[in-house]
Amino acid sequence: MNIDAAKAALAHLDIDDNPAAVRAKSRDFFWYSPVLKDRLDHVCADFVVMPKNQDEVIEILRACHAHDVPVTVRGSGTGNYAQAMPLAGGCVIHMQNMAEVLRIAPGRVTTQPGLVIRELNRITRADSGQELRMMPSTAGTATIGGFICGGSGGVGSVRWGFLRDYGNILRIRVVTMEAEPRILDFTGEDLARVSHAYGTNGVVTEIEMPLAPAYDWIHIFVTLPDFARASRLAHALALQDGILLKLATVCEAPTAARYFQRFKGQVTDRDNVIALMVAPHSMDGFLSFLSHEPDAKLIYRSDAHDWARDPGPAYEYGWNHTTLRALKVQPEITYLQVRYAGPDFLDKVDQIRARFCDELIQHLEFLRENGVMTAAGLTLVRFSTEERLDEIIRIHEDMGCMIFNPHRYTLEEGGRQTVDERQLEFKRQADPKGLLNPGKMIAWDAPDWDYRRMYDYPGMRR
Repeated sequence: MNIDAAKAALAHLDIDDNPAAVRAKSRDFFWYSPVLKDRLDHVCADFVVMPKNQDEVIEILRACHAHDVPVTVRGSGTGNYAQAMPLAGGCVIHMQNMAEVLRIAPGRVTTQPGLVIRELNRITRADSGQELRMMPSTAGTATIGGFICGGSGGVGSVRWGFLRDYGNILRIRVVTMEAEPRILDFTGEDLARVSHAYGTNGVVTEIEMPLAPAYDWIHIFVTLPDFARASRLAHALALQDGILLKLATVCEAPTAARYFQRFKGQVTDRDNVIALMVAPHSMDGFLSFLSHEPDAKLIYRSDAHDWARDPGPAYEYGWNHTTLRALKVQPEITYLQVRYAGPDFLDKVDQIRARFCDELIQHLEFLRENGVMTAAGLTLVRFSTEERLDEIIRIHEDMGCMIFNPHRYTLEEGGRQTVDERQLEFKRQADPKGLLNPGKMIAWDAPDWDYRRMYDYPGMRR
């Protein structure tokens, strides 16, 4: 690795080697996990380059390939699995200057990867009354490229499912890391080769996404005194074909009272909160549906409220914003990402609650999977030791609840603990030296890894 030679070759670009700036741009939200914070807090790149266009991306990759410099691509760094942490140092490509919408058409938008998602939605709304089907709760800061490369679903998944589902991404353009980088477009089945790959096998320079009609969504909070009834109410609501939702979140008590600062005076520590986004034309149907649950209390609706302090959008109390709000109050809080599925998935949630009592605080996000309504658990955990955290994970798995482990930094360990042969094979073609985001794909480094212990990337900067 010849850092000086690579920097000299790229000196005419927008480059930053100020130590404080480089450290800031070498970090994402890995610190949600005390396990990752312990292992990765020291990780830092050697320099950062901010390309303005695809030609500059090609130039960066060509120079870094020639001088054996690792490259990690990042957007705003809102990921929680250390997707954007440059484990081996080297160069960080920051996409902040590639943030233009290229084309808007009925049902689709083509954009550069560095555009912040809320801004992308503002532009498409103003142009054509359309918006993205789904987005992370961090839409105010997250980029569309980061979401495609590191995300899996979010606000909108209650209607549209996962990013990996057919039709939820239309096209991805990537640049390979070879002696002479190539520009490749992926569509259809081939999208799986580069989407949600953490930038390990190509640098995304252009994305085409589907759009849906935009609505002035009404943000709603409902309380119930019993969590099981709250979760079943939210599930039944999400199943209503005639009521259009973009979010259906359930937070177990005392989450709202303890961690949602703008809820003070509006809830007690016994209130379980359902957060919803409802299309305006569905409000009559929603209110009629809600009237059948006598203990449900509508405490807030964004189109007519008397709260002294506006709480902001409902999605900023869901997904991993819930975890962030808890961390601000209790730094020892962390979380798990749980897949609940099957016809009895809410019974499994009840069993988990009974097994762990107040060691875990439940948080459910309802979403559609293969046409069936299921739930993701973003469970709040009172962290004690790494050993206890691993034990909690094993108990979940033994009870039939899959964990997508946010305390691991590799693609495989944070997913299904299996090798994605499509992504691995494309990495062999597109990154023959293994310089793109090294350490994140176990199958590249250690094909026979058995997952019985946490992978420790041997090339990590110490």
